[in-house]
Amino acid sequence: MEIVSTLDNRGVGFQSLTENIDTVSAGGKLVFHIFGALAEFEHSLIRERTVAGLAAARARGRKGGRKPSMTKSDVRKAAAMLRDPQVTKTEVAQHFMLSRVTLNNSLKRHGYQYPLP
Repeated sequence: MEIVSTLDNRGVGFQSLTENIDTVSAGGKLVFHIFGALAEFEHSLIRERTVAGLAAARARGRKGGRKPSMTKSDVRKAAAMLRDPQVTKTEVAQHFMLSRVTLNNSLKRHGYQYPLP
């Protein structure tokens, strides 16, 4: 809609070959705007349904998103390993088959600061 409006402001008409819409004529503009309004209405309905579905799922105790890569127990073990000055973060991440970024995020999520005391 924005592109066609910009073109119209420049004096350029839009013609769709598949839908037989020509914005040069008044009837073509009317049909184009009706299609645009219907598309916007449909988008709004889909959005409302999605938001309602997510709220209903939350009310049932469901959470969206990916499950954490490390359990609370794994994070405690990783923190214990990192207290040893001979063990590097890279080694701990490899042990748990994670990236260092994931290890750092998991430690931070569970309240561990690095370097560990």
